[in-house]
Amino acid sequence: MTTSHARPSINSSWASRSHRAAAEVLPRPVVYSYPREGSGLRRQLPVAHADIRKERAHRKERLAAAFRVFAWHGFDLGGAGHITARDPQWTDHFWVNPHGVYFGHIRASDLILVNHHGEIVEGEGLLNRAAFAIHGELHRARPDIMAAAHTHAIHGKSWSTLGRLLDPISQDACMFYEDHALFDDFTGVVNDTSEGERIAETLGPHKAVILENHGFLTVGATIEAAAWRYIAMENAAGTQLAAEAAGTPQLIRHEVARHTAAQMGSEFGNWASFLPLFDRVLREAPDFSD
Repeated sequence: MTTSHARPSINSSWASRSHRAAAEVLPRPVVYSYPREGSGLRRQLPVAHADIRKERAHRKERLAAAFRVFAWHGFDLGGAGHITARDPQWTDHFWVNPHGVYFGHIRASDLILVNHHGEIVEGEGLLNRAAFAIHGELHRARPDIMAAAHTHAIHGKSWSTLGRLLDPISQDACMFYEDHALFDDFTGVVNDTSEGERIAETLGPHKAVILENHGFLTVGATIEAAAWRYIAMENAAGTQLAAEAAGTPQLIRHEVARHTAAQMGSEFGNWASFLPLFDRVLREAPDFSD
């Protein structure tokens, strides 16, 4: 009895070559391009470009990418929601999404630049007045932050009606332990900078604030950190809502929660946590940088 050895078909051989060719043109994970220390990343935030134009382009691209990620998470709701990024040259100006444009369509070229008077100084889009009223005051009060994120996502909005801080019931939730605040003075749609001032005062030095009957707001020293913190906070709220619906969640002990918070909530760690999501944008929505 003879044994025949099947030869690969022309089609399968072509498919294999096509697969290899496609793999060769796909971008490598961006984390590979950052300095290493031993087997891991060097734990330091990337240094800003010395060239202002390059740094501005970098921030606009990362901001546009954050909107694509937010769209994938379902954080868009009509014209509500905004992420802002401080301009590297005019530090009292910030870049923000144009009002009424779907998060999943926003490109770097669509972003608008707003000054400290609430005037659009670059870009063709419309300005959400609430974005200026809130974010303008946050950027003024917190020169240490580059970015701030706020949307009307379902879990954050639901949790905000309870008038409570999040509890340390999971490792992930610990990143907000003793580092978020509650703004409990909802007066309607934010159109006045005086309310933005009060929100900024309530936020204080923290990374996030719960706006009662409104939703979540997060900040960061990088766009990536601010965006990741919003995603993580929305996740923590959804987890606690589900856990409390099922029973009584057990709290992590104070000393353990505090130690875990230091590990989970750092600027570097939150920046790095966004990088896999940025990789997805590079592969699935490359027009974000246009």
